[in-house]
Amino acid sequence: MKSRAFTLIEMLITVVIFSIIIGTATGVFVSAIRLQRYNLAYQQLLDQTSYAMEYMSRAIRMAKRDKISCIDESNYYEGIGNSITFATYHNPNECWGFFLEDSTKRLKVWKKTSEGESEDYLTSRDFDVISFNVEVLGDEINDGLQPRVTIFMEVHRRGSYPQPKIKIQTTISQRDLDVLP
Repeated sequence: MKSRAFTLIEMLITVVIFSIIIGTATGVFVSAIRLQRYNLAYQQLLDQTSYAMEYMSRAIRMAKRDKISCIDESNYYEGIGNSITFATYHNPNECWGFFLEDSTKRLKVWKKTSEGESEDYLTSRDFDVISFNVEVLGDEINDGLQPRVTIFMEVHRRGSYPQPKIKIQTTISQRDLDVLP
């Protein structure tokens, strides 16, 4: 009579093969979860930086020549390194500014109105703004060129596991230039 039972060696080989298959499947699953987490963090970072750039671009694009309250010169902008100040389009006596707050590594928008001054964060606390540079180019009074503002930001997401970072730059030109006096 022939025996139909498994031998110990057959059982060990089956367990080893099964363990390899399960280990490989688990590794692929964990890698997929990590990749998904990284991609989600990158998308959030991209959304955050796009929002901040668009918000600043809209405000800066419509700045008016400041003759009274925001900056010392009769110009559109005052930009020094990591900040910019300008008079707003809807009220030339209202000033706005964007700057990097070093202690929190977040962008802030500063507003000065007839009711007083206020500051609000433009970026989330989930992200660190590593670098924020503003360069004002052109001056239609002195060199006859339309003013342009170039903004550069380097942002990364806070966290312990590998986090994405992004570098973004844009140049903004005036949409509605004042007529020279």
